Amino acid sequence: MTDQTSGLAPAQAGKPILAVNNIEVIYDHVILVLKGVSLTVPEGGIVALLGANGAGKSTTLKAISNLLRSERGEVTKGSIEFEGARIEAQTANELVRRGCIQVMEGRHCFGHLTVEENLMTGAFTRRDGKAAIKRDLDMVYDYFPRLRERRSSQAGYTSGGEQQMTAIGRALMSRPKMILLDEPSMGLAPQLQEEIFEIIRKLNEEQGVSFLLAEQNTSIALRYATYGYILESGRIVMDGAASDLRENADVKEFYLGVGGEGRRSFKNVKHYKRRKRWLA
Repeated sequence: MTDQTSGLAPAQAGKPILAVNNIEVIYDHVILVLKGVSLTVPEGGIVALLGANGAGKSTTLKAISNLLRSERGEVTKGSIEFEGARIEAQTANELVRRGCIQVMEGRHCFGHLTVEENLMTGAFTRRDGKAAIKRDLDMVYDYFPRLRERRSSQAGYTSGGEQQMTAIGRALMSRPKMILLDEPSMGLAPQLQEEIFEIIRKLNEEQGVSFLLAEQNTSIALRYATYGYILESGRIVMDGAASDLRENADVKEFYLGVGGEGRRSFKNVKHYKRRKRWLA
């Protein structure tokens, strides 16, 4: 499933826009949350970061977007590169200007602002003029017609699906090259989940935005991603092409609910051999 000689998965062999190399994350100087996490996102790709609640998915995204410091966390080992340049020392604001932005779990819209005002906050770092910003606002409304209808409504009074659309649209207003999307399906009805992921696919294909999706809903994530990584207890325990992961017997049993007698851990699968770099 992975290329043991080069350390880079075959499906990921294209030019990476993001490369996370063997990072370790510690909170409060003592709590080890991530250990030896490595992943790549190819330019123009959709990559899923999968795992149960508490596996370390959100921490991985915050390490990339440099939001750990606000939670007394830090990357103590390894490196993170965006478009070939190290970014660990950059601020979250600088990273947004470079084109990498995170949509947080739980959406975090400004409830007292209208939908359109929320969208416009995403353009705060831009310096390319009102006309360009207006074109992108119209583009967001084209992808999210429901937001056009609710543009004057206070975001706090919109539905969960509309707030998720607002959060993604706000990220688009910064003209990102890559979006880190944390649990986009959380709390949404299945029909809305499909709608959100279809829009993600269209944005990827038509606008060339790369996505790293942190998801508990393995089934839907592996249908839209091209590659996936599975996290357990702060370590990558499996990775591969999404099509391969969908057909993998262990993934079916542990995450898709097929063919098992209940959820177990990859740690208890004796025949599974982890890559050496995960134990470093």
